[in-house]
Amino acid sequence: MGISIWQLLIILVIVLLLFGAKRLRNVGSDLGSAVKGFKSAIKEEENKPDDQSRLNKEEGDVIEGEVTTKTTSETSNQDKG
Repeated sequence: MGISIWQLLIILVIVLLLFGAKRLRNVGSDLGSAVKGFKSAIKEEENKPDDQSRLNKEEGDVIEGEVTTKTTSETSNQDKG
């Protein structure tokens, strides 16, 4: 019930006739660059929460149940505005 090698070769020949070798090469390179971009975006997202939590701690926000304090000048500026 699987696809044999001859059926795959026939499909490949039909695709080559329809699109041409140059267009398939361009599609392949575009697909490869898209996969690389996706992988790099995933790695950036994995590193992003650590950077964001450090930024929030510096700003004096509540982070995962921790409360950090703000300086009196920051709180007085917020009360005025």
